[in-house]
Amino acid sequence: MVTAFGVLAGAALAGAAPAGAVAAGKRIAPGVTYRQFDVEAGAGPAHAHLLTVDLANPHVRVGLLYPGAVAARTTVSRLADSAGAVAGVNGDFFNITETQHPGVEATGASVGPAIADGQVLKAAVPTGQRFGPALPPGTSTRDVFGVGTDRRARLDRLSLLGSVVTPEGAFPLKGLNQYALAENSVGAFTSRWGSASRMRAVCGSDTQRSAPCSGDTYEVRIVDGRVVSVSDTPGSGTIPAGATVLVGREEGAQRLRKLSVGDAVTVKHSMVAASSGVPYAFAIGGFPVLRDGEALSGLDDVTSTVRTVVGFKGGGHQLLILALDGATEYRSGMTVAEEAGTMRSLGASDAFNLDGGGSTELVTRDDGASAVTVRNHPSSGAERPVANGIGVFSAP
Repeated sequence: MVTAFGVLAGAALAGAAPAGAVAAGKRIAPGVTYRQFDVEAGAGPAHAHLLTVDLANPHVRVGLLYPGAVAARTTVSRLADSAGAVAGVNGDFFNITETQHPGVEATGASVGPAIADGQVLKAAVPTGQRFGPALPPGTSTRDVFGVGTDRRARLDRLSLLGSVVTPEGAFPLKGLNQYALAENSVGAFTSRWGSASRMRAVCGSDTQRSAPCSGDTYEVRIVDGRVVSVSDTPGSGTIPAGATVLVGREEGAQRLRKLSVGDAVTVKHSMVAASSGVPYAFAIGGFPVLRDGEALSGLDDVTSTVRTVVGFKGGGHQLLILALDGATEYRSGMTVAEEAGTMRSLGASDAFNLDGGGSTELVTRDDGASAVTVRNHPSSGAERPVANGIGVFSAP
Protein backbone atom coordinates (compact mmCIF):
# COMPACT_ATOMS: atom_id res chain seq x y z
CA MET A 1 0.00 0.00 0.00
CA VAL A 2 1.33 3.43 -0.94
CA THR A 3 0.92 5.97 1.84
CA ALA A 4 1.27 9.72 1.99
CA PHE A 5 4.66 11.16 2.87
CA GLY A 6 4.73 11.02 6.66
CA VAL A 7 6.68 10.42 9.83
CA LEU A 8 8.90 7.68 8.40
CA ALA A 9 10.54 9.99 5.93
CA GLY A 10 11.90 12.88 7.96
CA ALA A 11 14.75 12.26 10.40
CA ALA A 12 15.23 8.68 9.20
CA LEU A 13 16.65 9.94 5.93
CA ALA A 14 19.05 12.43 7.47
CA GLY A 15 22.77 11.91 7.65
CA ALA A 16 23.99 9.03 5.48
CA ALA A 17 23.50 10.64 2.06
CA PRO A 18 22.19 13.88 0.55
CA ALA A 19 18.52 12.87 0.50
CA GLY A 20 16.11 15.75 1.03
CA ALA A 21 12.47 15.57 2.12
CA VAL A 22 10.04 16.64 -0.62
CA ALA A 23 6.50 16.08 0.61
CA ALA A 24 4.13 17.37 -2.05
CA GLY A 25 6.42 17.09 -5.05
CA LYS A 26 9.03 19.39 -6.50
CA ARG A 27 9.29 20.70 -10.04
CA ILE A 28 12.74 19.80 -11.39
CA ALA A 29 12.18 21.18 -14.88
CA PRO A 30 9.20 21.79 -17.17
CA GLY A 31 7.36 18.48 -17.31
CA VAL A 32 9.55 16.82 -14.65
CA THR A 33 8.61 16.47 -10.96
CA TYR A 34 10.17 14.63 -8.03
CA ARG A 35 8.58 13.43 -4.81
CA GLN A 36 9.04 10.93 -1.99
CA PHE A 37 6.55 8.67 -0.24
CA ASP A 38 6.34 5.56 1.91
CA VAL A 39 5.20 2.10 0.90
CA GLU A 40 4.00 -0.53 3.37
CA ALA A 41 5.76 -3.67 2.11
CA GLY A 42 5.69 -7.16 3.56
CA ALA A 43 9.22 -6.94 4.98
CA GLY A 44 8.61 -3.52 6.52
CA PRO A 45 8.27 0.07 5.40
CA ALA A 46 9.96 1.05 2.14
CA HIS A 47 10.72 4.60 1.10
CA ALA A 48 10.33 5.54 -2.56
CA HIS A 49 11.80 8.33 -4.67
CA LEU A 50 9.73 9.04 -7.78
CA LEU A 51 10.34 11.03 -10.95
CA THR A 52 7.33 11.81 -13.14
CA VAL A 53 8.27 12.77 -16.68
CA ASP A 54 5.80 14.21 -19.21
CA LEU A 55 7.04 13.10 -22.63
CA ALA A 56 4.24 15.10 -24.25
CA ASN A 57 6.10 18.23 -23.15
CA PRO A 58 8.32 19.26 -26.09
CA HIS A 59 10.98 20.55 -23.68
CA VAL A 60 11.56 17.13 -22.12
CA ARG A 61 13.26 14.00 -23.39
CA VAL A 62 14.84 10.89 -21.92
CA GLY A 63 17.88 9.01 -23.11
CA LEU A 64 20.51 6.45 -22.26
CA LEU A 65 23.24 7.44 -19.84
CA TYR A 66 26.46 5.49 -20.37
CA PRO A 67 30.20 6.13 -19.91
CA GLY A 68 30.97 6.45 -23.63
CA ALA A 69 31.83 2.76 -23.99
CA VAL A 70 29.81 -0.41 -23.48
CA ALA A 71 32.53 -2.06 -21.38
CA ALA A 72 32.90 0.66 -18.76
CA ARG A 73 31.27 1.82 -15.52
CA THR A 74 30.84 5.01 -13.55
CA THR A 75 28.38 6.46 -11.03
CA VAL A 76 24.92 7.74 -11.94
CA SER A 77 25.82 11.23 -10.70
CA ARG A 78 28.84 11.40 -13.02
CA LEU A 79 26.83 10.01 -15.92
CA ALA A 80 24.10 12.61 -15.38
CA ASP A 81 26.48 15.53 -14.91
CA SER A 82 28.62 14.69 -17.95
CA ALA A 83 25.50 14.41 -20.13
CA GLY A 84 23.83 17.55 -18.75
CA ALA A 85 20.80 15.66 -17.43
CA VAL A 86 18.43 17.24 -14.92
CA ALA A 87 17.68 13.83 -13.40
CA GLY A 88 18.71 10.23 -13.76
CA VAL A 89 18.50 6.71 -12.42
CA ASN A 90 20.60 3.56 -12.69
CA GLY A 91 19.88 1.10 -15.47
CA ASP A 92 20.47 -2.48 -16.56
CA PHE A 93 22.18 -5.34 -14.71
CA PHE A 94 25.82 -5.77 -15.71
CA ASN A 95 28.94 -7.96 -15.66
CA ILE A 96 30.01 -6.96 -12.16
CA THR A 97 32.35 -9.81 -11.20
CA GLU A 98 34.26 -12.80 -12.61
CA THR A 99 35.17 -14.80 -9.51
CA GLN A 100 34.34 -18.04 -11.34
CA HIS A 101 36.90 -17.27 -14.07
CA PRO A 102 40.23 -16.41 -12.37
CA GLY A 103 42.34 -14.08 -14.45
CA VAL A 104 39.42 -12.96 -16.61
CA GLU A 105 38.49 -9.28 -16.42
CA ALA A 106 34.94 -8.26 -15.46
CA THR A 107 33.98 -5.97 -18.33
CA GLY A 108 31.27 -3.92 -16.64
CA ALA A 109 29.14 -4.29 -19.78
CA SER A 110 25.37 -4.47 -19.42
CA VAL A 111 23.26 -7.60 -19.90
CA GLY A 112 20.58 -6.50 -22.36
CA PRO A 113 20.36 -4.51 -25.58
CA ALA A 114 21.20 -0.81 -25.50
CA ILE A 115 20.33 2.02 -27.89
CA ALA A 116 21.55 5.59 -27.42
CA ASP A 117 20.51 8.53 -29.60
CA GLY A 118 19.03 6.09 -32.11
CA GLN A 119 22.30 4.16 -32.46
CA VAL A 120 22.61 0.51 -31.45
CA LEU A 121 25.37 0.02 -28.87
CA LYS A 122 25.00 -3.67 -28.12
CA ALA A 123 22.83 -6.77 -28.19
CA ALA A 124 21.79 -9.12 -25.37
CA VAL A 125 23.89 -11.88 -23.82
CA PRO A 126 22.44 -15.41 -23.64
CA THR A 127 19.86 -15.69 -20.87
CA GLY A 128 21.99 -18.20 -18.94
CA GLN A 129 24.86 -15.66 -18.85
CA ARG A 130 22.95 -12.81 -17.23
CA PHE A 131 23.47 -11.20 -13.84
CA GLY A 132 20.48 -10.36 -11.65
CA PRO A 133 17.51 -12.17 -10.08
CA ALA A 134 15.61 -14.96 -11.82
CA LEU A 135 13.61 -13.76 -14.82
CA PRO A 136 9.81 -14.02 -14.77
CA PRO A 137 8.51 -16.88 -16.95
CA GLY A 138 8.36 -15.98 -20.63
CA THR A 139 10.87 -13.11 -20.45
CA SER A 140 14.46 -12.98 -21.68
CA THR A 141 17.58 -10.83 -21.81
CA ARG A 142 16.28 -9.35 -25.08
CA ASP A 143 13.43 -7.51 -23.31
CA VAL A 144 13.79 -3.73 -23.26
CA PHE A 145 12.18 -0.55 -22.06
CA GLY A 146 12.50 2.16 -24.67
CA VAL A 147 11.22 5.43 -26.07
CA GLY A 148 10.56 5.69 -29.79
CA THR A 149 11.23 8.56 -32.14
CA ASP A 150 7.53 9.35 -31.65
CA ARG A 151 8.36 10.19 -27.99
CA ARG A 152 6.24 7.32 -26.63
CA ALA A 153 7.51 4.77 -24.13
CA ARG A 154 7.13 1.04 -24.83
CA LEU A 155 8.07 -2.42 -23.61
CA ASP A 156 9.53 -4.52 -26.41
CA ARG A 157 12.04 -7.20 -27.33
CA LEU A 158 15.10 -6.46 -29.47
CA SER A 159 16.90 -9.24 -31.34
CA LEU A 160 20.14 -9.09 -33.27
CA LEU A 161 19.96 -9.80 -37.00
CA GLY A 162 23.42 -10.07 -38.50
CA SER A 163 25.63 -11.86 -40.98
CA VAL A 164 29.28 -12.32 -41.88
CA VAL A 165 30.04 -12.70 -45.59
CA THR A 166 33.41 -14.30 -46.42
CA PRO A 167 35.08 -15.88 -49.48
CA GLU A 168 33.99 -19.25 -48.02
CA GLY A 169 30.34 -18.16 -47.77
CA ALA A 170 28.08 -16.43 -45.28
CA PHE A 171 27.15 -17.34 -41.70
CA PRO A 172 25.06 -15.69 -38.95
CA LEU A 173 26.47 -13.07 -36.59
CA LYS A 174 25.25 -13.94 -33.09
CA GLY A 175 26.70 -11.18 -30.94
CA LEU A 176 27.40 -7.45 -30.88
CA ASN A 177 29.53 -5.82 -28.16
CA GLN A 178 28.49 -8.47 -25.62
CA TYR A 179 30.43 -9.68 -22.61
CA ALA A 180 29.18 -13.23 -23.35
CA LEU A 181 28.63 -15.01 -26.66
CA ALA A 182 26.45 -18.03 -27.34
CA GLU A 183 28.27 -21.32 -27.65
CA ASN A 184 29.54 -22.16 -31.17
CA SER A 185 28.95 -18.60 -32.37
CA VAL A 186 30.72 -15.55 -33.76
CA GLY A 187 30.24 -12.05 -32.32
CA ALA A 188 31.37 -8.61 -33.45
CA PHE A 189 33.06 -5.92 -31.39
CA THR A 190 33.25 -2.31 -32.58
CA SER A 191 34.69 0.96 -31.32
CA ARG A 192 31.62 1.28 -29.09
CA TRP A 193 32.87 -1.63 -26.96
CA GLY A 194 35.83 0.28 -25.49
CA SER A 195 39.25 -1.05 -24.52
CA ALA A 196 38.33 -3.88 -22.12
CA SER A 197 39.49 -7.42 -22.82
CA ARG A 198 37.24 -9.52 -25.05
CA MET A 199 38.22 -12.74 -23.27
CA ARG A 200 35.06 -12.80 -21.14
CA ALA A 201 33.01 -13.28 -24.31
CA VAL A 202 34.17 -16.90 -24.64
CA CYS A 203 33.58 -17.89 -21.00
CA GLY A 204 30.52 -19.59 -19.53
CA SER A 205 27.85 -21.50 -21.43
CA ASP A 206 24.36 -20.82 -22.72
CA THR A 207 22.89 -22.21 -19.50
CA GLN A 208 25.58 -21.58 -16.87
CA ARG A 209 27.43 -18.32 -16.39
CA SER A 210 30.10 -19.98 -14.25
CA ALA A 211 31.00 -22.68 -16.79
CA PRO A 212 34.69 -22.69 -17.83
CA CYS A 213 36.06 -20.53 -20.60
CA SER A 214 36.22 -22.16 -24.01
CA GLY A 215 39.49 -23.69 -25.11
CA ASP A 216 38.62 -23.27 -28.77
CA THR A 217 38.64 -19.57 -29.69
CA TYR A 218 39.75 -17.32 -32.55
CA GLU A 219 39.79 -13.60 -33.29
CA VAL A 220 39.89 -11.74 -36.60
CA ARG A 221 40.39 -8.01 -37.03
CA ILE A 222 38.81 -6.33 -40.07
CA VAL A 223 39.66 -2.87 -41.37
CA ASP A 224 38.13 -1.37 -44.53
CA GLY A 225 36.48 -4.69 -45.34
CA ARG A 226 39.71 -6.73 -45.23
CA VAL A 227 41.22 -9.06 -42.64
CA VAL A 228 44.33 -7.36 -41.22
CA SER A 229 45.22 -9.73 -38.36
CA VAL A 230 44.21 -12.99 -36.67
CA SER A 231 44.77 -14.49 -33.23
CA ASP A 232 43.98 -17.69 -31.32
CA THR A 233 43.03 -15.66 -28.23
CA PRO A 234 40.59 -12.75 -27.83
CA GLY A 235 42.49 -9.54 -27.27
CA SER A 236 41.96 -6.13 -25.69
CA GLY A 237 42.54 -2.48 -26.44
CA THR A 238 40.67 0.24 -28.26
CA ILE A 239 39.05 -0.67 -31.56
CA PRO A 240 39.37 2.22 -34.06
CA ALA A 241 36.25 3.66 -35.66
CA GLY A 242 35.47 1.74 -38.83
CA ALA A 243 37.23 -1.42 -37.63
CA THR A 244 35.48 -4.60 -36.49
CA VAL A 245 36.84 -7.46 -34.40
CA LEU A 246 35.19 -10.85 -34.82
CA VAL A 247 35.47 -13.30 -31.93
CA GLY A 248 34.47 -16.95 -32.35
CA ARG A 249 34.15 -19.88 -29.97
CA GLU A 250 33.93 -23.59 -30.83
CA GLU A 251 32.23 -23.89 -34.24
CA GLY A 252 32.43 -20.13 -34.60
CA ALA A 253 36.20 -20.24 -34.08
CA GLN A 254 36.49 -22.95 -36.72
CA ARG A 255 34.69 -20.73 -39.23
CA LEU A 256 36.99 -17.81 -38.51
CA ARG A 257 40.11 -19.98 -38.92
CA LYS A 258 39.25 -20.32 -42.60
CA LEU A 259 40.01 -16.62 -43.06
CA SER A 260 43.44 -15.27 -44.03
CA VAL A 261 44.96 -11.81 -43.89
CA GLY A 262 43.78 -9.88 -46.93
CA ASP A 263 40.45 -11.71 -47.31
CA ALA A 264 37.41 -9.57 -48.01
CA VAL A 265 34.82 -9.78 -45.19
CA THR A 266 31.52 -7.94 -44.86
CA VAL A 267 29.84 -7.70 -41.46
CA LYS A 268 26.23 -6.58 -41.28
CA HIS A 269 24.05 -6.16 -38.21
CA SER A 270 20.82 -4.53 -37.08
CA MET A 271 18.36 -4.82 -34.21
CA VAL A 272 14.83 -6.05 -34.91
CA ALA A 273 11.94 -5.07 -32.62
CA ALA A 274 9.33 -7.69 -31.82
CA SER A 275 6.39 -5.29 -31.72
CA SER A 276 7.17 -1.65 -32.48
CA GLY A 277 7.39 -0.35 -36.02
CA VAL A 278 8.72 2.96 -34.69
CA PRO A 279 12.52 3.27 -34.40
CA TYR A 280 13.86 3.61 -30.87
CA ALA A 281 15.58 6.78 -29.79
CA PHE A 282 16.76 4.94 -26.72
CA ALA A 283 16.36 1.49 -25.17
CA ILE A 284 17.70 -0.30 -22.11
CA GLY A 285 17.62 -3.85 -20.76
CA GLY A 286 16.03 -5.33 -17.64
CA PHE A 287 12.78 -7.29 -17.42
CA PRO A 288 9.04 -6.49 -17.51
CA VAL A 289 6.91 -6.83 -14.37
CA LEU A 290 3.66 -5.13 -15.43
CA ARG A 291 2.03 -5.23 -18.86
CA ASP A 292 -1.30 -3.67 -19.90
CA GLY A 293 -2.22 -3.09 -16.27
CA GLU A 294 -1.60 -6.69 -15.17
CA ALA A 295 1.37 -8.04 -13.23
CA LEU A 296 3.24 -10.79 -15.06
CA SER A 297 2.62 -14.29 -13.76
CA GLY A 298 5.31 -15.91 -11.67
CA LEU A 299 6.81 -12.70 -10.22
CA ASP A 300 9.00 -13.31 -7.17
CA ASP A 301 6.98 -12.60 -4.03
CA VAL A 302 9.61 -13.83 -1.55
CA THR A 303 12.91 -12.00 -2.02
CA SER A 304 12.76 -8.42 -0.75
CA THR A 305 15.45 -5.86 -1.57
CA VAL A 306 16.05 -2.28 -2.70
CA ARG A 307 14.80 -1.90 -6.28
CA THR A 308 14.68 0.42 -9.30
CA VAL A 309 11.76 0.34 -11.74
CA VAL A 310 10.51 2.43 -14.66
CA GLY A 311 6.94 2.47 -15.94
CA PHE A 312 4.57 4.48 -18.03
CA LYS A 313 0.93 5.46 -18.36
CA GLY A 314 -1.19 7.55 -20.70
CA GLY A 315 -0.29 5.48 -23.75
CA GLY A 316 3.43 5.88 -23.08
CA HIS A 317 3.34 9.67 -22.79
CA GLN A 318 4.09 9.85 -19.07
CA LEU A 319 7.00 8.08 -17.36
CA LEU A 320 7.23 6.99 -13.73
CA ILE A 321 10.81 6.35 -12.59
CA LEU A 322 11.02 4.92 -9.09
CA ALA A 323 14.01 4.09 -6.88
CA LEU A 324 13.75 2.75 -3.35
CA ASP A 325 15.81 4.13 -0.52
CA GLY A 326 18.67 2.06 0.86
CA ALA A 327 18.90 3.67 4.30
CA THR A 328 19.04 1.18 7.18
CA GLU A 329 15.41 1.83 8.14
CA TYR A 330 14.19 0.89 4.66
CA ARG A 331 16.83 -1.48 3.34
CA SER A 332 14.49 -4.48 3.40
CA GLY A 333 12.87 -2.96 0.29
CA MET A 334 10.17 -4.94 -1.49
CA THR A 335 9.67 -8.01 -3.67
CA VAL A 336 9.33 -7.89 -7.44
CA ALA A 337 5.62 -8.65 -7.04
CA GLU A 338 5.25 -5.72 -4.62
CA GLU A 339 7.19 -3.53 -7.03
CA ALA A 340 4.68 -4.33 -9.78
CA GLY A 341 1.78 -3.63 -7.42
CA THR A 342 3.28 -0.30 -6.37
CA MET A 343 3.68 0.83 -9.96
CA ARG A 344 0.12 -0.19 -10.76
CA SER A 345 -1.13 1.78 -7.72
CA LEU A 346 0.66 4.82 -9.15
CA GLY A 347 -1.32 4.44 -12.38
CA ALA A 348 1.28 2.70 -14.54
CA SER A 349 -0.05 0.41 -17.24
CA ASP A 350 3.40 -1.11 -17.86
CA ALA A 351 6.54 -1.37 -15.75
CA PHE A 352 10.08 -2.67 -16.17
CA ASN A 353 12.52 -3.76 -13.48
CA LEU A 354 16.08 -2.40 -13.58
CA ASP A 355 19.15 -3.28 -11.50
CA GLY A 356 18.65 -2.92 -7.75
CA GLY A 357 20.44 -3.43 -4.45
CA GLY A 358 23.63 -1.39 -4.23
CA SER A 359 23.11 -0.12 -7.79
CA THR A 360 19.80 1.65 -7.04
CA GLU A 361 20.29 5.40 -7.26
CA LEU A 362 18.22 8.41 -8.26
CA VAL A 363 19.63 11.90 -8.82
CA THR A 364 18.17 15.32 -9.63
CA ARG A 365 19.64 18.76 -10.34
CA ASP A 366 18.14 21.78 -8.65
CA ASP A 367 17.55 25.03 -10.54
CA GLY A 368 20.82 26.93 -10.81
CA ALA A 369 22.91 24.03 -9.51
CA SER A 370 26.00 22.92 -11.40
CA ALA A 371 25.72 19.28 -10.37
CA VAL A 372 23.07 16.72 -9.48
CA THR A 373 22.24 15.61 -5.95
CA VAL A 374 21.82 11.97 -4.95
CA ARG A 375 18.28 11.73 -3.58
CA ASN A 376 18.19 8.21 -2.16
CA HIS A 377 20.61 6.52 0.21
CA PRO A 378 22.57 3.88 -1.75
CA SER A 379 22.28 0.66 0.25
CA SER A 380 26.04 0.04 0.18
CA GLY A 381 26.68 3.47 1.70
CA ALA A 382 28.20 4.98 -1.44
CA GLU A 383 27.44 5.31 -5.14
CA ARG A 384 28.21 2.16 -7.12
CA PRO A 385 29.71 2.55 -10.61
CA VAL A 386 27.17 1.16 -13.08
CA ALA A 387 27.07 0.34 -16.79
CA ASN A 388 24.26 2.67 -17.81
CA GLY A 389 21.13 4.50 -16.73
CA ILE A 390 18.18 6.58 -17.83
CA GLY A 391 18.71 10.32 -18.10
CA VAL A 392 16.03 13.02 -18.10
CA PHE A 393 16.87 16.12 -20.13
CA SER A 394 15.31 19.57 -20.34
CA ALA A 395 15.70 22.02 -23.19
CA PRO A 396 14.42 25.63 -23.50
